[in-house]
Amino acid sequence: MTEILVLLQNIAPLLEPTILRQMSHVIFGMLAISGRITMLGLSRWTEKGGSYRTIQRFFSESLPWKAIQWLFFQKYILKPADEYAIFGDEVVISKAGKKTYGVDRFFSGLQQQVIPSLSLFVLSLANTKEERSYPMQVTQIVKTAEEKAASKAKAEAKKVKKPAEKRKPGRPKGSKNKEKQAVELSPELLRIQTALKSLLETVGTTIALTYLVLDGHFGNYPSAFMARAMNLHLISKMRSDAALYSAFEGDHPGPGPKPKYGEKIDVRKLDEKYRKESSVDKDQMRLEVYQRQLHNKEFAFALNVVILVKTNLKTQAQAHVILFSTDLELPYEKIIKLYTMRFKIEFNFRDAKQYWGLEDFMNVKETAVTNAVNLPFFMVNFSSVLSQPFRDQNPDYSILDLKSN
Repeated sequence: MTEILVLLQNIAPLLEPTILRQMSHVIFGMLAISGRITMLGLSRWTEKGGSYRTIQRFFSESLPWKAIQWLFFQKYILKPADEYAIFGDEVVISKAGKKTYGVDRFFSGLQQQVIPSLSLFVLSLANTKEERSYPMQVTQIVKTAEEKAASKAKAEAKKVKKPAEKRKPGRPKGSKNKEKQAVELSPELLRIQTALKSLLETVGTTIALTYLVLDGHFGNYPSAFMARAMNLHLISKMRSDAALYSAFEGDHPGPGPKPKYGEKIDVRKLDEKYRKESSVDKDQMRLEVYQRQLHNKEFAFALNVVILVKTNLKTQAQAHVILFSTDLELPYEKIIKLYTMRFKIEFNFRDAKQYWGLEDFMNVKETAVTNAVNLPFFMVNFSSVLSQPFRDQNPDYSILDLKSN
């Protein structure tokens, strides 16, 4: 308990003494408990002063989680000399019933289907040197009535198969060029933009943040436009069948403006001058890495594209991945490293669910649910700091070791 109180002293100015004391009891219970982390379970593992009613009071208080996470990170985790990037991803928590605040039907990547659940979008700061991710901000996704209606209409439209309409080849008469510079952001991107603004305002000038790393779901122009509007460079993945074009080169003697796009690129037959590295492993799998500035017709600007082509030398079967960044000067090694590091946030999700009760809570009211989803991610950072002295001596020291001490 002493170590817990010492670490919590840094966030003491943000909380009333009573709430800070309640929080220390809850954290002690979370470190000691061996079963599901519910309010009743925690009350059975806390010391004197951590009754069930006390834990109820703690979860019913509105807490400044953004400030708590940032102050704790700034005091115990931040290394100003290291480089940090922003990582973002969605996590889905299965929930039964209809009373829990924000419960709806969301797609679960683990179950590969839509399930009754809560959905959270988490932004973390990742140390690129240590390759560790630290959750900083949790945004619960609560669908509006308009979003639900639009989603339902889209699903119904898919069920009705319309016969393919035949039209004349070429551009329809009277159509106009569409302006790609500005786009209307979807409700999903607006939520992420609001969360990013909040995170950047919280961090201020303490850390220079340049890169936003998102998964392939956000490998599109609206996401890139949103990132650039926040003065961030997006690193993401494109669809494997994305159409890429070189820039137009040469003279254009014909009428009209100079064409923007050159020839379409076959990503598996790139010129050797764009190849950055090539290697063959013991299983006769060859990996080739290419980098080139290319265009996609959905984007209003050129992209820094890195293409990884894997070839089975025995069967000649091939597969490829297309990564990109809006930073045209970024080396290919860094694009690959940062996108590969994106998976570190999945470890945060795993720890929050497996050890800190993200899947276990039974709260239903908005404030209680907000506390129940933020506390596990705070514990991810808290346990990391608590474990660090032991990890310096034993790199394999785990959260299970910490909970068993």
